[in-house]
Amino acid sequence: MYAPEQTILSRTMPAQSMTEQMDELVRQHAGFVYRIAYACLRHRQEAEDAVQETFIRVWKHVRTLPEIGNQRAWLARIAWRVARDWQRGHSRAAMDGDCELAEIESEKTSVEEDIAQAQQAALLERMMALLPPDLRETLQLATVKEMTSPEIAEVLGIPEASVRGRLLRARRLLREKVQILMNGKREHGVRV
Repeated sequence: MYAPEQTILSRTMPAQSMTEQMDELVRQHAGFVYRIAYACLRHRQEAEDAVQETFIRVWKHVRTLPEIGNQRAWLARIAWRVARDWQRGHSRAAMDGDCELAEIESEKTSVEEDIAQAQQAALLERMMALLPPDLRETLQLATVKEMTSPEIAEVLGIPEASVRGRLLRARRLLREKVQILMNGKREHGVRV
């Protein structure tokens, strides 16, 4: 449901209890919050812990939920900040470079294809880790497929034009890194 529809409905529908509002918010956005936390932390258990912390923080503001125009962007900002705080204070995987690979969800692929996909994902994660922090953060939020440029701008507290510029630069840098890698493999006789 779009934010304007939520606002209209919240004005015309009878008020829900705080617990019902929170339950509905969790039902609608738990997966979204998890993807944001995972994009930052790259570790499943830490992302789950960050999601719980996010909703604990949200519970403290449950009375103001009806007043929030874009709850999704508001949640995304809280989730991103929680994940960043968690990363600074608790993360073992993100700091050590021992990133857990994203699970491969394929039922009809061969083992070789699964291994190739896992290697590509690991390579992409390593390349993204080499990007400057501002570009990496923006790209990570963008790869959480549901986040739009305005939402990323709100989460990071920067203008939307800056988000688009950062995404453009991050993608260009990644493309250049992949081309250099591919050219290097070809020169050494490795089949690509």
